[in-house]
Amino acid sequence: MLQPGTKAPYFEGVIETGERVSLADYAGKKLVLYFYPKDSTPGCTAEACDLRDNYERFLALGYNVLGVSKDSAASHQRFIEKYSLPFHLIADTDMSILKAYKAWGEKKNYGKVTMGTLRTTYVIDEQGVIIDAIGKVNTKNHTAQIL
Repeated sequence: MLQPGTKAPYFEGVIETGERVSLADYAGKKLVLYFYPKDSTPGCTAEACDLRDNYERFLALGYNVLGVSKDSAASHQRFIEKYSLPFHLIADTDMSILKAYKAWGEKKNYGKVTMGTLRTTYVIDEQGVIIDAIGKVNTKNHTAQIL
């Protein structure tokens, strides 16, 4: 996991609409950048819905919210529509953003080691510096961990 106080790695990606987005689009703004394993799975849905339900709080505090997974833009679009998510999701199909943010790595599941997305959230300030890094995400109460 990247440590607070370090510069956030530059990224470019495609969101659910097919448009490109980059870290530069958030220059001068605060950003909650969260990495999750898979659209429409129980934990990922709980996390996204908690962020959705508290989205106005994030906006009131000047934060943008942006999710990242290796799912396709079409999958993201369905996920957003199904759960009325008010924020964009990046389709990181080549995992370049996941790897840059150290959100891809070894996971243990029932004793078996596999490679996968490490559920991680970074809070990035207006200067592009990571001010908080959350590695043990509570999917149902993630907003409380961030704010």
